[in-house]
Amino acid sequence: MRYDIITLFPDMLQGPLEASILKRAQAAGQVEVHIHNMRDSATDHHKTVDDTPYGGGAGMVLKVDIMDACLKAVLAEPEVAAIAPERRRIILLTPQGKRFRQGVARHIAERYDQITLICGHYEGFDERIRSLVDAELSIGDFVLTGGELPALVVVDAVTRLLPSVIREESPEEESFSLTAETGETLLEYPQYTRPPVFNGQAVPEVLLSGHHAEIKKWRLEQARMKTRRVAEQGDDETI
Repeated sequence: MRYDIITLFPDMLQGPLEASILKRAQAAGQVEVHIHNMRDSATDHHKTVDDTPYGGGAGMVLKVDIMDACLKAVLAEPEVAAIAPERRRIILLTPQGKRFRQGVARHIAERYDQITLICGHYEGFDERIRSLVDAELSIGDFVLTGGELPALVVVDAVTRLLPSVIREESPEEESFSLTAETGETLLEYPQYTRPPVFNGQAVPEVLLSGHHAEIKKWRLEQARMKTRRVAEQGDDETI
């Protein structure tokens, strides 16, 4: 998988890309991450990428012509151009996009070999930029400074679903993955390790029994209970 990330702030992306699973996946050649500074596509002396909005209003708006030039430069790179168009995707990260979920991450991991992620900034972007992309994604109903953090979320979630990046069975047992037997989308069951008792809280006896069928049954029941409990919380915004 190749990721191309278009941003105004490349430094925001570096740290997470150089640690943990993302670092190992890149070192193993399983993924490539290329960061493109949108300002490199600006042609004026000041490398201008934004302008005041027509009709007035506060803030600055990212320019469609600069974004178009940046996207064309990315798609013209030999390694990207060599990938079949149906195996590529241009994604705009915006609060107005489709909600990014585990199923979307799996769809990307299975269907595409290259995705371009556009990180918005400032007050917004020229509406015509939407005509340049294949899809729009949002990681939640809240406002961030820009699209860099959502881009990292997408890269991380998709990468760990790629073959051989992590243990083959692990993604199937994680939260929001389908259980093989029932087809349900559930949160992950509770996990425990040593010590067997901590502050009076003991590990459930079934996990110490060695009875694999009973352990599997218990985990499914616990996953259902946890999923139901979270669903019952609804949209309550207090914590």
